[in-house]
Amino acid sequence: RNDLIVNPIANLELQSIIFSLIKKLKFTSFLKKGANETTRSIRKNLATLVILAADADPLEIILHLPILCEEKRILYIYIPSKIELGRYCGIQRSVIACSLELNENMSYLNELNRIRSII
Repeated sequence: RNDLIVNPIANLELQSIIFSLIKKLKFTSFLKKGANETTRSIRKNLATLVILAADADPLEIILHLPILCEEKRILYIYIPSKIELGRYCGIQRSVIACSLELNENMSYLNELNRIRSII
């Protein structure tokens, strides 16, 4: 059931790039963690990439996020593990969603463009 809903899902190479970027941003204001902060980031048109946990339980908690992303033309991707996402976000708990708020003149743009080309 979830295989149809959870799409696109990141392969190992893409996960590595995404986690590397999150790790660099984890103590900055450019990384928004959790479903509520991510929703706010999307609605304010600040998000440039949204990362969702495919194993969120229940999955319905985050199902509104891909719809918002598509309406606002924001890139989104699923990764397999909420625990791993939480670890890379610098939190002891699992994270079911996060967003990156990067602007055009930031040094992280190369990684973001690599992610865009793969998705």
